[in-house]
Amino acid sequence: MKIYASIALSGVAALMATTAFAQGDSITINSFGGAYEEAHRQCVIDPFEAETGASVQIVTAYSADAFAQLRAQAQAPQFDVIHFSGGQEIVGAEEGLLDPIDPSSLPNAADLYDFAKANLEAGEGPAYSIAAIGMIYNTENAPEAPISWTDIFDEAYADHIVLTDISNGYGMLGFLMLNQVEGGSLDDIQPGLDAVSGLLENGAIIVSTSPEIQQEFAQNDAWVAPYASDYAFTLRNAGLPTAFVQGEEGTPASFITANLVAGRDNDELALKFIDMQISPEAQACFAEALRYTPTNSMVELSDEVAADVVYGPEAVAGLLRFDPTVIEANRAAWVDAWNRTIAQ
Repeated sequence: MKIYASIALSGVAALMATTAFAQGDSITINSFGGAYEEAHRQCVIDPFEAETGASVQIVTAYSADAFAQLRAQAQAPQFDVIHFSGGQEIVGAEEGLLDPIDPSSLPNAADLYDFAKANLEAGEGPAYSIAAIGMIYNTENAPEAPISWTDIFDEAYADHIVLTDISNGYGMLGFLMLNQVEGGSLDDIQPGLDAVSGLLENGAIIVSTSPEIQQEFAQNDAWVAPYASDYAFTLRNAGLPTAFVQGEEGTPASFITANLVAGRDNDELALKFIDMQISPEAQACFAEALRYTPTNSMVELSDEVAADVVYGPEAVAGLLRFDPTVIEANRAAWVDAWNRTIAQ
């Protein structure tokens, strides 16, 4: 089955199997606010409510805040399905806050790439979208499109590189990739810090937020910025000539997962919601709306959308995930080392 993004926006509910639930049934989820939450409603929540007759209660909360709430409510959780983008499902599963998922309870799981469903039975929910970290570049002013992470160190781009502070999740992943291509590892980030120091000496600048990246491309002749694929789309929608490329050494990935919360009594409805999120229809919709990478191998995208995401078996094979538990354990020390480096 091949589902095009062009039909995804209108056909999600019609293409899903029908299940009747009692009037008044509901589930509570978190979503991430803003444009993401709008897409979440369009691609999953509204079709789910239309199909099942159940209602979805939304708590707007990013991953860290949602996880803190889940821990605080361990004895009486409010969420039925909880979404993370920072790897919190790994810790949540280890702490027993998330329930294991039998793959057979998710009909669409059969079509997920293996990495997206690797630990369902351990309690880690499936990845239904990927925020891929590569290089955003200026298609008009950059002398050529970068193809390697090492191109960031090319003097041809000097004075036109934008780095993002590692207090930003995407900035952290971009830094760890630079560290890796320079010979570092999660046990040794000094090569990456040395590389950043060199880039700053050559005129690179550091920003903290996404809007600051847009400002640099719009006003200060930025050419290349390690960041996420979805933001290249945001910049282009703002009228800026930008595109996204994967570095040939690999593409750091931020997994966006849907997880079954332990201690709730409506697993059937919650699992149906999770299954809808991993369907090809919903994932094509997310890719079109936000330019997130699909994890369902049956998704087929238009050429326009596919150009903005990591798409297809060969491209997806280049995705890599830095261990979120290692990142979290070292975050404070790494940020301190980073701040000392950029202050020099």
